Amino acid sequence: MDYKESKILRFLYHTVPGRVLLKVVTSPIISKIGGAYMNSKGSVRHIAKFIKKNNINMDEYHTEDWESFDHFFTRRIRSKYRPIDSAEDAFVSPCDGRLSVYDINDDTTFEIKGSHYTVESLLQDKKCAKEFGGGKALVFRLCVDDYHRYGYPCDGRILYLLNVKGRLHTVRPIALEKYPVFIQNARDITLMQTKNFDTIAQVEVGALMIGKIENHKAGGPVDKGHEKGMFHYGGSTIVVLTKKGILNIPEHDEEIKVKYGERIN
Repeated sequence: MDYKESKILRFLYHTVPGRVLLKVVTSPIISKIGGAYMNSKGSVRHIAKFIKKNNINMDEYHTEDWESFDHFFTRRIRSKYRPIDSAEDAFVSPCDGRLSVYDINDDTTFEIKGSHYTVESLLQDKKCAKEFGGGKALVFRLCVDDYHRYGYPCDGRILYLLNVKGRLHTVRPIALEKYPVFIQNARDITLMQTKNFDTIAQVEVGALMIGKIENHKAGGPVDKGHEKGMFHYGGSTIVVLTKKGILNIPEHDEEIKVKYGERIN
């Protein structure tokens, strides 16, 4: 985050006028307007500067005649650059991002960047939340230069997909100081019965200026590493919840960079 960006976020989250403005800029209608522009032909002019600023190696991606910035943003990567660990006991990262791991305590709460979240409020389901007590919460934070398509961490079957409407806040740490971002944000919740890792929940969380989380299917069998969906323009986060004793990953709140398809257990 550069100095100018930091000043803007501090104004929005730490001043009274900023919080008034925040109510406007985080409303779904503003996100839709921003999304409409990023889907327009006029937004193509931002692509070259974005690639240069974020040092993106376009040799890794399928290139096309981009119809909009969002068309570029949701570009597909060449499969050889994201090999999927095929071992049956491998639980893989569903995306590119920065991974933090948290233990889900007996009271089914966990901490992200100094704010506390209950699994129940994240999933909107008290009974389902209890199943993850004592398990792990894997938090993957995607940055704008990351690959914004994501997949399944293991083989299994989708039990249901639930879309939760919400107000869209930035996922940057400064926002987490004031708002329970993962509770307030729009998100898609997918509950899956897996082949080797019992039941898991995968939650895609939208952020400021993300007007849409696009998942490809709401039910049926799924394969590890296959594309589950994509985030349209903006920052974003994926939270994966597992049951007690399923994953032997130590708790760590220091972010570790991971890649789509990489083994993380």
